Amino acid sequence: MKIGAVLALIVGLALAVFLVMHIGITQVLQAASHVGWGGFVLICLAGLSVTACLGAAWYSLISDRGGRWHLLAMARQLRDSSSDLLPFTQLGGMVIGARAAVLGKISAPVAYASMMVDVTTELMGQIAFILLGLALGLTQLRASATLAPYADGMILGTVLLVPAAAAFILLQRKGTHLAEKLAGKLLPAAVQHTEAFSQVLHAIYAKPLRLTLSATFHLLSWIVSGLWIWLIFRMVGAEISIFAALTIEALLGALRSATVFIPSAIGVQEAGYAAMAPVFGVGPEIGLAVSLLKRARDVAVGVPVLLLWQMVEGHRAFNRENGSVAS
Repeated sequence: MKIGAVLALIVGLALAVFLVMHIGITQVLQAASHVGWGGFVLICLAGLSVTACLGAAWYSLISDRGGRWHLLAMARQLRDSSSDLLPFTQLGGMVIGARAAVLGKISAPVAYASMMVDVTTELMGQIAFILLGLALGLTQLRASATLAPYADGMILGTVLLVPAAAAFILLQRKGTHLAEKLAGKLLPAAVQHTEAFSQVLHAIYAKPLRLTLSATFHLLSWIVSGLWIWLIFRMVGAEISIFAALTIEALLGALRSATVFIPSAIGVQEAGYAAMAPVFGVGPEIGLAVSLLKRARDVAVGVPVLLLWQMVEGHRAFNRENGSVAS
């Protein structure tokens, strides 16, 4: 990890600990305990619906190039688990996710180029979701003494993301050299297949229907994520509407994206839920409990996924070593 990421992680951890102690660890744990073990299993299973939608979004781009939905869903889960549990930023998780696709028999140029495009369509879907969330919760945001001064700025910032996303797409399509340079930073292994990477990138962008379908699945995944958050709020005993949950998830998603340099968004996620919950009539201890339950789910699902990945990598390394010895 770079020193900046280490410092960001330390600050985030300190913020998370401070919030728990300031709000009251007893109140937070009492709220979380309402779920029970059966409820926690339900939370873990329900969260997989988001992964299924994310896998479908990636699959939409390369279904004609050997991609398989279940494989890409697993690769996406590995990407997210790496970002959530390992000392990486989201960019590090992207590298591991693309690597998992390669292990699943998808060619490296297709894996890396489609990952780049998938990030773009995910941004498109997220912009639409943020606008939806702001529209649904604008009245409550304007009524909040804490967030009202920032409501107009949130709307303006989201609207400005539209031309930014368009420019990003244009630069990838027209500026091949720039796209390759960007891919080299985000996905270093892509530079080993520069020409093939460029060909696949242009081929994917030449099919607008696939791009639209991928962006639509990403929007659906955000909506499902909001419904999942609503379920968690209700399971800890909070009376909150689906519209409120969608608004909270939209703004928290934007906050996490803006702080992409902080590993696991540690501290950021906790502060966001604790600050947003009272806007919709829920105590900050409830919001913090929801955040900690999400963290617990990430661990419960992510650890087996990461262990499985290590087993696959170890098996490949073992076979490669035995093959070289035999030869």
